[in-house]
Amino acid sequence: MSRLSLFNSPLLLGFEQFEEALERVSKASADGYPPYNVEQIDPTHLRITLAVAGFAPEDLDIQVQDNQLVIRGRQSEDKDVVYLHRGIAARQFQRSFVLADGIEVAGARLENGLLHIDLERPITQPQVRSVTITTGASGSTPKAAPKTASKGALKGASGTRDG
Repeated sequence: MSRLSLFNSPLLLGFEQFEEALERVSKASADGYPPYNVEQIDPTHLRITLAVAGFAPEDLDIQVQDNQLVIRGRQSEDKDVVYLHRGIAARQFQRSFVLADGIEVAGARLENGLLHIDLERPITQPQVRSVTITTGASGSTPKAAPKTASKGALKGASGTRDG
């Protein structure tokens, strides 16, 4: 049985990565631990903040795997401590975030029980490319040369042909 895909339209070419990202998000744990915030610092910077009270830097691991930010935490048990009541969670966790192409992890810091992970998205200039049209049965396809255009130049382009 084939499954229905949101991206099976013939007009959407090369969107397999988005489909895979949606699958990863849907499979992500619905566990609410640890709680987190996502802040937009400015148009090019984001910050994820996780509440990881009781975790030391050596108890935490941050990795980026195939555009997926994975944060893991594991506290070591102190065998000498006898708890009369244990209400502070000391369990291991894994929290994942799918990152868009181009987003990079700029750094992480642990401060007052909060793990701050800074992300940045570099600003890219829009590009306009001309594609060369060949005739006949030539076996080679010439490569198109990219041309950078400013936003103002793109704003005036309406898809009509001059001349």
